[in-house]
Amino acid sequence: MSGGSAGNGSGEGGGPPRSTAEEPWPVRVVSQKVGAWIARLGWVWVDGQVAQISRRPGASTVFLTLRDPSADLSLTVTTNRDVLDAGAPELREGARVVLHAKPEFYAARGTLSLRADEIRQVGLGELLARLEKLKKLLAAEGLFDRARKRRLPFLPGRIGLITGRASAAERDVLTNARRRWPAVDFRTVNVAVQGPGAVPQIVDALKVLDTDPSVDVIVIARGGGSIEDLLPFSDEALCRAVFGCRTPVVSAIGHETDAPLLDYVADVRASTPTDAAKRVVPDLAEEVRLIRQARHRLERAVRNLVDRESHRIDLLRSRPVLARPQVMVDLRAADLAALRARTGRCLDHRLGTAENDLRHTLARLRALSPAATLDRGYAIVQRADGHVVRAAAEVAPGDPLRVRLAAGELAATVDG
Repeated sequence: MSGGSAGNGSGEGGGPPRSTAEEPWPVRVVSQKVGAWIARLGWVWVDGQVAQISRRPGASTVFLTLRDPSADLSLTVTTNRDVLDAGAPELREGARVVLHAKPEFYAARGTLSLRADEIRQVGLGELLARLEKLKKLLAAEGLFDRARKRRLPFLPGRIGLITGRASAAERDVLTNARRRWPAVDFRTVNVAVQGPGAVPQIVDALKVLDTDPSVDVIVIARGGGSIEDLLPFSDEALCRAVFGCRTPVVSAIGHETDAPLLDYVADVRASTPTDAAKRVVPDLAEEVRLIRQARHRLERAVRNLVDRESHRIDLLRSRPVLARPQVMVDLRAADLAALRARTGRCLDHRLGTAENDLRHTLARLRALSPAATLDRGYAIVQRADGHVVRAAAEVAPGDPLRVRLAAGELAATVDG
């Protein structure tokens, strides 16, 4: 082991204070130092899921493989059989435990393990309390917000399916989806749906399908089971992975009564895998029936429109103006003849009235005319300048006068 950074400060276990290329540390020294650094952590409480239990007959030591529920990480745990029987006598693989342990580094094999002096199996009540706490946390962060949930495409080009291999859930989704829409295309990724490796596999499958541009919707399906069996679908890492997906996600976990946290984060929650198949693809027979109904309604609407407009045309054609167009001309001709007759009568009446008025005026004029007076034997006497003489004083003896008679004129001179 080379490099000055490998060991600064004084050595432990009697080793040299520093390691150099000229004075390297032996393997035993490195193992001692690694063990010393690990021992500094002391006793800790660890939460995990039991992936494997090894009880050797006649041996007092029990070996456990403790796995992180949300990551592909595991540690070996050693404990005494009495410790296990006292804290978790019915412990099975897949159970959640909390144990009090101290990390130890075994120099001979170069491995790290935990030595537990107390093991507590997490009961159902504590699991539910943890889930409720996690549910409130995720809800407060907005992972359950309905406003961010996306609508599923009407007819997806390809459906991504995450489920157990050869499981009833896979069969239900594929069978029912193809029964509804025979041409549906699936990309199926088989994963573990329970146990310590379920969450990492589901998250990895989710990333693969979300990055596939041909996948329009992702279905995560699993059949029913106990609360412990469905725990992976309430894992925080899985919930956050689903929340970060760009592709709409459908959760189809368990039965109607099962409600893992994945149901709240997913864009659509299906009560069963069969229900998920009904939600992601339309029913071909139903769509054909709806198309037929729509066509029937459209044909009926067009037919009604044509009938209504034809009736309107018939009504218009039945009107006299269109049925007998000459009637309007005849009516207008009759009106014109009547107007001409009225005009003639009015004109004749006005001319007759004007003629009578003229005749009366002429009679009055003749009655008042000086010529009519002359006809009665009167005469008009005028001086030479044309002035009518009305009194004898207006003339003098010797003045010439002009006397107008009804017929002719006389010249006269005033004698006196």
